[in-house]
Order: sequence, then structure tokens, then C-alpha cells
Amino acid sequence: MEKEVNVLALVKGEEKFIFLFDDENRDETLRQLARFAANPDLDFSWYDAAMLSRKIRETVITEFDEISASEEFDSISIDDFA
Repeated sequence: MEKEVNVLALVKGEEKFIFLFDDENRDETLRQLARFAANPDLDFSWYDAAMLSRKIRETVITEFDEISASEEFDSISIDDFA
């Protein structure tokens, strides 16, 4: 199975912040957002960190989500589209 890599980018003025992460390093990426927000030399605010954190959390599909989606599709019939 191929490993999926997620890309998240933020451009603020002259600065560009690009994050590449997969499921295994998602938590480290979230910690890096906090380190960037705490760095006064960067134009990266706590608001930026919060918004990007939300985006990262939205990209991660949990096992529960997969089971739920699978069950949802199993219950769909042709009558649902009529």
C-alpha cells in the first residue's frame, strides 16, 4: 500500500510555509506549528497555527470514519437517487 503524503501551505507576505506530512508524523507537524507560532522572528501567528492544525486534523481519516463511510455506502440503494 502506498503511503499518502499531505501538503499544507501558507503564504504570508514574503514568507512561505509548506508542510509535508503523513499519518505517522502528523503529531510532530502539529508541534512544529506551535514552535513556528512561538517564534517572534516569523510572521506566523497562533491564529495561523490554529487554522492549519484544523486542516491537518481534517485530513486524517480515522478507522471509525472508514467503518462509518463503508456502512453508509452499504446502506445506499438506487431508490435513494430517484
